[in-house]
Amino acid sequence: MTFKIIVCVKQVPDTMDIKWTENNTIQRDGLDSIINPYDISALQFANNFKYVLDDVRIIAVSMGPFQAVDALKSAVAIGADEAYLLSDKKFAAADTLATAYTLSQFVKVFCPNFNLILCGQQAIDGDTAQTPSSLAEKLSIPQITNVVGLKEINEGDSVWVKECSNTRDDVKIKHPALVAVSNIDLEVIPCINGYISAQETVINTLSAADIDANPDKIGLKGSPTLVKKAYRPVIERHTRVEQADSIDGYANMIMNEVKMCR
Repeated sequence: MTFKIIVCVKQVPDTMDIKWTENNTIQRDGLDSIINPYDISALQFANNFKYVLDDVRIIAVSMGPFQAVDALKSAVAIGADEAYLLSDKKFAAADTLATAYTLSQFVKVFCPNFNLILCGQQAIDGDTAQTPSSLAEKLSIPQITNVVGLKEINEGDSVWVKECSNTRDDVKIKHPALVAVSNIDLEVIPCINGYISAQETVINTLSAADIDANPDKIGLKGSPTLVKKAYRPVIERHTRVEQADSIDGYANMIMNEVKMCR
């Protein structure tokens, strides 16, 4: 039986020149975009299953505007076998809850017999880290967050390395399950066959009706979180130059600073 892995992919702006809509969401049209780095790590972990299990199929899915096709093409080049884009004006301005609901509807309608869902822990354009856990809850499956490594692969379960506050723990989880990956230090370079597959693969575009989504639970209407104000923070650093005539004078100056901080 085919071992099916769903990898959630998000296209994020590859620029610091962020503009905002009237609803205080990111204006994505016209921006240069990349795959969220955490999601690239999730794709690489999914590829590892192909080295151990005989029949593995990786399904990439993204919710976003039509330009997110480029991110899904990149996902195919990295190793995904098929890709779906959830694109509908009704999905616009979704918060993490509405996004998780939309993704859960895709899973229930198009891939209910999945074995594993892999997500990036968070997206670099939002950093909320809420969507993976919300998705797991809506699908009623166990989850592991803050994962930085994979130690053991089986059809019925897998062992992952979870980064905790002061330790890294090995955690075994039974499938089906969701794993959220928190490392972004994996550099993945597609091979030539990956690029060829990306060119030949048709990205399936799905609407709200295609996934049987409740109109009251998607997009802005289904988002209880409202952004009151969005702005770029201003970071100011105030420094001063201290001079000492000798090493002893410098040491005394440092000790005085330490005493002042206590």
